[in-house]
Formats: sequence, C-alpha cells, structure tokens
Amino acid sequence: MQRTQRGIHERLARANPTTVFLITLFLMLVAFFVPGVVGGLLTLTIAAALAALLVTTWQVQTPPTRVIRLLALTLLVTVGLVKLL
Repeated sequence: MQRTQRGIHERLARANPTTVFLITLFLMLVAFFVPGVVGGLLTLTIAAALAALLVTTWQVQTPPTRVIRLLALTLLVTVGLVKLL
C-alpha cells in the first residue's frame, strides 16, 4: 500500500465515530434545508467527499456494504441535482 493511502487509512481509523457522525449530520441538515443553488452545491460537495471516502475504502468493504454506499451516493447526487434545478 502506498504511504499516502496508509496515512489516510490511519487517520480515518483514529477518527471519533460519534464526532464524525454529528458533523456529517449537521452538514447534511444544512445542505437539505438551505434552498436553491447553495443547498444543491453543498449537497454535491458532500457527495464528492463521500465518493472520495468510498474510493479510499473500497477494497476493505464487503459487497453488500459497497451496494449500500453506492445507493446512498446515488441518492445524495440525485438530491443535489434536483435542488440545483
């Protein structure tokens, strides 16, 4: 494994799950309730971050987990695009 990927994995493993959940929940609520283009762009930005996390952790996930994460990513991108239009 490359050094940068190992560093990312180590940082992700050290992150406090409760803190990560609360920050993500807050950002999602803001993105969903801010109207128009700003909310859509924020939602798509969160989707991009989720896609980056998905790519980073793809190899260690089981197939059912991959499907659930892809569905969540698809739903998030769809909501972001609907908010933009």
